[in-house]
Parts: sequence; structure tokens; C-alpha cells
Amino acid sequence: MTTGVPLGVTFSFLISAPMVNEVALVLLFGLFGWKVAALYLGTGLAIAMIAGWTIGRLHLERWVEGWVYQTKTGVGSDSAPLSWADRVRAGRDAVKDIVGKVWPYVLAGIAVGAGIHGYVPENFMASIMGKGAWWSVPLAVLVGVPMYSNAAGIIPVVQALLGKGAALGTVLAFMMSVIGLSMPEMIILRKVLRPPLIATFAGVVALGILLVGYLFNIVL
Repeated sequence: MTTGVPLGVTFSFLISAPMVNEVALVLLFGLFGWKVAALYLGTGLAIAMIAGWTIGRLHLERWVEGWVYQTKTGVGSDSAPLSWADRVRAGRDAVKDIVGKVWPYVLAGIAVGAGIHGYVPENFMASIMGKGAWWSVPLAVLVGVPMYSNAAGIIPVVQALLGKGAALGTVLAFMMSVIGLSMPEMIILRKVLRPPLIATFAGVVALGILLVGYLFNIVL
């Protein structure tokens, strides 16, 4: 955002980067076949694009912390071209400035993630992830938000849950919530975004994840 990239485009990248993970895609292809992998890819990209478009249309720039737009990362068009040494120096100064502002939040997010890393009560999760109950998908999303893992780390959990009879759509909704709506990510984002924008981001992504969960449960 400090370089002038629109807020909606920034959020599309923020959502798609963790959610549409190449490791998860390869693992899903190997475990469940190309149809499930393609559905995961397509729905993940759709969530990122639609969520970014929606957030962009809402014009929520006022809920970005002021220092973000005040950070200078380049020079005007009328400035003299920078040498490589000047570019390296400017990049170093920008990194120091940004890291100096966000490092406490990054450490807090890592601490939360480390505290609950790998803790997934598989038997309990499998018991609430059946296809029959309409509330299983939203409940799986709510349970997944406090947890923390990357895409590669959550795939074995996904496989275990499916082996215990959980519905695929519900399990994928759980996986996406763990990756795309984790509490450590929200803690880190708080330094850059104000609570109303974080809540909007979480709400839009959660709605997309819910739709994916119900879609997979209906189709498969």
C-alpha cells in the first residue's frame, strides 16, 4: 500500500498468498485427485478476487493506519534517476522504518501461533464435521480461527479428519480458516489496519470460506 497499490488489490494478494498454496495444491492432488485440487484452486482464487473487489468497492482506506500511507518508498516522476547504491540505501531505510513499526506485532503473532501449534483435537473435530448438520461448516470455521498452521502442516490433519468420516467441504472450510483467518495473522495486521477493516476483511473471507464448504459438501 505504501507504493500506491489499491487496497482491494492488496487484500486479494493477502488472501490468495496463504490460501492458494502450491504445497497444499500438490498434496491435495496426490491425496484426492485433480478434481478436488482444481476445486480448491478455483474456489481459493475466487474468494481472493471477490473479497478484494468487495473491499475495494467499500472504500475503506480511512481504516488503514496513517503511517502506512506516510511511508515513502520511492521518488516522484520529476526526480533524477537513482543509482543502484541509492536504491539499496532507500530500500534498507524503508525496511528499517516498516520493521521498526510492526515487529512487536509480528512477535506477538508468532508467540500465539507457537503456543497452539499442532494442537488440533482430531476426534472432536471429526465428530462435528459431518455433512448432515447445517451448522458443521460455520462451527468448523470458528474452531479453525484460533489455531495456527501453514498449508503443508494442516494437510495431514485434513487427511486424518477425512479418514474419520468428516465431510470434505467442512474439512476444507476448516483448513482455509486455519490458513487464511488465523489469530496470529490478525494480530500482525492490527499494526497496519484498524479494527473495523480487520473485521471487514475477516467477515468477507469467512463468508467466502462458508460458501466453499457448502459447495464442496453439495457437489462431492
